[in-house]
Amino acid sequence: MHMKTIKELHNHDKPREKLVKKGVQSLKNDELLSVLLGSGIQGKDVRKLSREIVALLDSSFHTLNLEQLCNIHGLGIAKASQILASIELAKRYTSQGNKKITSAEDVYNELKPFATKQQEYFLTITLDGASHIINTRTVFIGTLNQSLVHPREVFTDAIADRAAGIIIAHNHPSGTLRASRADIQITQRLDEVSKLVGIELLDHVILARDGFYSFADEGLL
Repeated sequence: MHMKTIKELHNHDKPREKLVKKGVQSLKNDELLSVLLGSGIQGKDVRKLSREIVALLDSSFHTLNLEQLCNIHGLGIAKASQILASIELAKRYTSQGNKKITSAEDVYNELKPFATKQQEYFLTITLDGASHIINTRTVFIGTLNQSLVHPREVFTDAIADRAAGIIIAHNHPSGTLRASRADIQITQRLDEVSKLVGIELLDHVILARDGFYSFADEGLL
């Protein structure tokens, strides 16, 4: 059976031509995918393949991975990678409204309301591969010790966010800007776990009324 390419589809049905004449906004989702794919495979034309991919995007856009795409009959690793890369690029540009974290000072400015709290707050910031904030969360409220801050609580959300990196932070109501022994132990433990799960621990920032202390800046991470 002959494999149809976009060039061979009927003129009125050619997504690429439609894009040129009417603009990219005029294309339906499966037509956009047809343009990305370029051609179908033996026994399955490009539009049928595109519709199957759209069905997958509709059901699991935020958790989509290479394996799921490659399970679609006719979609090889090259085309599946192309689709994933396109989606990730689009996500990164649309997330540019989200703040970018490039230093401990950025972390401090983002979490400043917690610097003056009377109780200790343990917080996480998850980041994408371009260092934009995905989510900021309060993981724990109370006095920090190693048994209470469990790596599971810290990394479960980061894994769900598909984060590339994570920053942890907590406030010192006493105002001291140095790391306690417990702070150092927790950081070392979370750093070990971060290497196992493949999400980089970028910094641990201690927040206080008069400023911040950064494990990364101090060479402790």
